[in-house]
Amino acid sequence: KIGNNLGLPEPALVNTLEGLEEDVKDETGLDVKYPVDVKGAEVLVITPSADFFAEPHIDGLIGYGKVFHAAGISWTMSSHASEAANFSMFIGSAKNLHRQAMRIREAALDLGVKRIVVGECGHAWRVAYSFWNTLIGPFDFLDPRYPVPQHVCEVTYDLIQRGALKFDKSANDDKVVTFHDSCNVSRASRMGNMPGGQFVIPRAVVKAAVNKFVDMPQATINEGTFCCGGGGGLLTDDLMELRVKGAMPRMQALQEVVDHHGVTHIAAICAICKSQFSKVLPYYKFDMNMILSVHGLVSSAIRLGPVNQ
Repeated sequence: KIGNNLGLPEPALVNTLEGLEEDVKDETGLDVKYPVDVKGAEVLVITPSADFFAEPHIDGLIGYGKVFHAAGISWTMSSHASEAANFSMFIGSAKNLHRQAMRIREAALDLGVKRIVVGECGHAWRVAYSFWNTLIGPFDFLDPRYPVPQHVCEVTYDLIQRGALKFDKSANDDKVVTFHDSCNVSRASRMGNMPGGQFVIPRAVVKAAVNKFVDMPQATINEGTFCCGGGGGLLTDDLMELRVKGAMPRMQALQEVVDHHGVTHIAAICAICKSQFSKVLPYYKFDMNMILSVHGLVSSAIRLGPVNQ
């Protein structure tokens, strides 16, 4: 009825985003906008509602806004469709899957956007990439020059390739970063126009924003990645013991690069993975703040104006 899993109504959503604008203004001295329901914007961003309130998710949302600002791309979010997550996939309800996805089509048509971009959410990207065409297509009202759907990492990667974004990597020199491949992205979808783009593109975005990047052992990444331990509907405190056990393979791989390469942080593009790691990292003697959003790293390093030159 409201448009997101938090039950966050439009006034609360707008207030949250206005708060972000103030924070970014204090940081950069620039008026970076986080707009809602702007008709005629080029891009509609559909992102997980975790991006509106929790770290490290919200740092990613801040990064999206900075990317669009730097590139001069007009964008908006929608109060009608303020949720990328579609948990109906986990319960096998085609009716609910369609009902929730349809809000996105309705919002895109109402706002008159030219493309739809999905934020950092693993199973949301799987639903969008694998099912939107039959769930809520056709998308003949969107600009045919862009893929439908388009991942925010694809947007940032394309801008990087064209030299449209500038970064100061030294802003992240306090970090040695590795990357966790999320299951729904790695084994149930793709990115870009190349095989394995879902592995190449997020890493390229991370590497554009940091000087020190290390992959975990080859057998534990890409299509051979390990589950975070919280996917498939397991992300509840009632199942914490199971979640901790499920995270063990990834935590062991992480420990290896911590020990041998001094890794300090792990980045991910899935809201469930980020929430899971925030809870289970301390069980394995890691700091809960070790988990980061990819676009949180982008946010720290991107150069927007004279203040950040």
